[in-house]
Amino acid sequence: MSKLKLLVVLLPVVWLAACSSTPNKGMNEADVAVEDLSAESSAMNGNAGAEGSEYGSETQVVVGEGEYQGSELNDPSSPLSNRVVYFDYDSASVRQQDQAILQAHAAYLAKNPNVTVRIEGHTDERGSREYNLALGERRALSIRQILMLQGAQLDQFQVTSFGEERPAVDGNDDAAWAQNRRVELVYVGR
Repeated sequence: MSKLKLLVVLLPVVWLAACSSTPNKGMNEADVAVEDLSAESSAMNGNAGAEGSEYGSETQVVVGEGEYQGSELNDPSSPLSNRVVYFDYDSASVRQQDQAILQAHAAYLAKNPNVTVRIEGHTDERGSREYNLALGERRALSIRQILMLQGAQLDQFQVTSFGEERPAVDGNDDAAWAQNRRVELVYVGR
């Protein structure tokens, strides 16, 4: 009888282990990925915005596993240290004031073909979840297009849209929404 109990306990464990799969470790083959974070958004919401900062002057450095730590990228006096581009409401058009920053990033990527950048598109909370994921993707793709037109290569990019799922700041007013309508450039090593 004890062997039967042991078999009843071990059989489901072995079956579950056999049915498990390993997670996909990267997006090397995929050009564009749209991530669904609705269930985890409140737990993973890292409010990285700087209260009271001027919209075009905020520096966003995301420190995480695999982030590229090039010295030019971390020099606060360099335009490369600015890795956030803001957008107008319901727009994927890059503002004129951000062109110089994007030129600097494109030149850096052209000089360093072994460097990869993850382009993360974000929106404010207005609009449906699906619409915001698509708008975040359009914003990220417009940044990628500008960088490629200025010398960067397609294989240097990973494009992701978070839509409204990862706001930079919490709030339901124009100032908060303006800081959440953005694209973040996150440099990662290859």
